[in-house]
Amino acid sequence: MFFDRVILDLVAGKGGNGVVSWRREKYIPKGGPTGGNGGRGGAVILESDIQVFSLEGYRNRRILKADDGRPGASSSRQGRGGKDLVLKVPCGTIVKDTRTGEVIYDFVNDKDRFVICKGGRGGRGNESFKTPTHQAPNFCTEGTDGESAHVELELKLIADVGLVGFPNAGKSTLITTLAQVRVKIAAYPFTTLRPNIGFIQRPDLSRVFIADIPGIIEGAHQNRGLGFEFLRHIERTTLLLFVLDASGIDGRSPSHDYKILRDELQKYNEEMLSRPFLVVLNKVDTEESEDHLNEFKRLYPLDKGLVFEISATEGTGVELLRQAIFQKTKK
Repeated sequence: MFFDRVILDLVAGKGGNGVVSWRREKYIPKGGPTGGNGGRGGAVILESDIQVFSLEGYRNRRILKADDGRPGASSSRQGRGGKDLVLKVPCGTIVKDTRTGEVIYDFVNDKDRFVICKGGRGGRGNESFKTPTHQAPNFCTEGTDGESAHVELELKLIADVGLVGFPNAGKSTLITTLAQVRVKIAAYPFTTLRPNIGFIQRPDLSRVFIADIPGIIEGAHQNRGLGFEFLRHIERTTLLLFVLDASGIDGRSPSHDYKILRDELQKYNEEMLSRPFLVVLNKVDTEESEDHLNEFKRLYPLDKGLVFEISATEGTGVELLRQAIFQKTKK
């Protein structure tokens, strides 16, 4: 199951208490203070991991707490520190304060680390209060509580290419053909209910990551359909692929779909329309596609290098599209 948003209560460990203890040895009648300090509480640390793909691991874990520090002991022994709690999150995770909505941290790269809750300090034992003028202190202090946070973790996929299209436009078939990824494919709307990530490999063995996002519908910027569940996952992509159904089998035309898709992106985040893009007219192997293709070219006279007529099921035109993706995502 793919989870891309969770709310967690995070609590760092409490510091261990200091203790009061006295040195008692045979033939030493006036032993001094030997109470040790408490250990520090464990911290809560978030760490991005490229091997983690969703927030599913936190689905049934609402409250997460690090270990408390141990109390001090006699003979000047300090208590053991609490173990830090390290939580692995996918690259692309944003940490937000649920009360203010403020973004606390944005995990972009692998192995990024952020200490979100510091552990409490250990209390002081009576030995630490000994001075030349106060050689027998009979008191100690408690450890302090660890920090706590009520946060929302939201995942925005990091991919080079994002597929944008209506349900049944053939995005899942296309990513299967391009990236050789097995995804669920069927002839009904919203077959894809969660993002899929695949990659295509360049001749130099570098990779271009492609995100197949659940289909968009009119009004998605108002959270209709899968709404924000779709839109937030293409905010980080470098290249947009508008995948349009050229067959018109669902009673829509690629020209109309293209207009709606651009309108929805503009209303959600106007900056996204300034990014590089390619238009993929899919299902050109059907008899109904010719009229729709001609209409699209008439209404949108885009540069030939931006429009690709393909059949994802037959593989027609897919290699040319792959080379264009390589070119557009070249670093």
